[in-house]
Amino acid sequence: MSLDTKKEISVTILGSGTCVPSLTRSACAALMEIGKTKLLFDVGPGTMRQLLKADTTIFDIAFIFLSHFHPDHSGELVPFLFSNKYSGGKQRKTSLTIVAGKGFFQFYNKLKNVYGHWIEPDPEFFKIIELDNRAFDRYKFNDFTVESAPVEHNEESLAYKISSSGGISVVYSGDTDFSENLIKLARDAELFICESALPDNLKVRGHLTPCLAGEIATQANVKRLMLTHFYPECEHADIEKECRKTYTGQLALAEDMMKITIC
Repeated sequence: MSLDTKKEISVTILGSGTCVPSLTRSACAALMEIGKTKLLFDVGPGTMRQLLKADTTIFDIAFIFLSHFHPDHSGELVPFLFSNKYSGGKQRKTSLTIVAGKGFFQFYNKLKNVYGHWIEPDPEFFKIIELDNRAFDRYKFNDFTVESAPVEHNEESLAYKISSSGGISVVYSGDTDFSENLIKLARDAELFICESALPDNLKVRGHLTPCLAGEIATQANVKRLMLTHFYPECEHADIEKECRKTYTGQLALAEDMMKITIC
């Protein structure tokens, strides 16, 4: 593997939608690739099918990062873990680590109360890291570093910043309202994947609009902003125009299976 390849981070948007059923937008999920390491951010309904479209199997995923526990972000976690029980000619050869915020152990144990051993992977290949939502956390892994910050949505809600060994950084906001923590976390990131659930005139508590997402991106001095997590109301609004009120940098509106490589 070349040095340049090691520095790259590729992002594929698996789901740019919400809990609302859609033929064009799957629920929240993003695939991130750093060298040969594959990270999954959120695992909303439909994620495994979208992974296959991205030439990725469940056994390729080394990390799952959950932004919070709402079903449109975590609803396919149970099927994902259950599917690890069926090899189909393949098997997990590397460990699976789930990273999530405060309360995930309790959340997972309640799921086990319902599904039992069917969602318990081989302990040799399974690890859970529960982060502290009261502060910024930082973990160093082989190919990347992850930093997390609590954001304004649920008690367990976290945003994540992934940095490669070459210094490339990508931030995933998860669901949030306007957040000073998110501005700090996203500072100078090469790519900022930010929720923009509804148009400016339909703002609801706990979510951002294009204008607010643009304001965060501007204050954080990010190099490229990608808006995602669109409710159907966004299809009838000029999301780019609304974002341009506060952000003048590189901008993309996420679509399912959109891929961006940062190097």
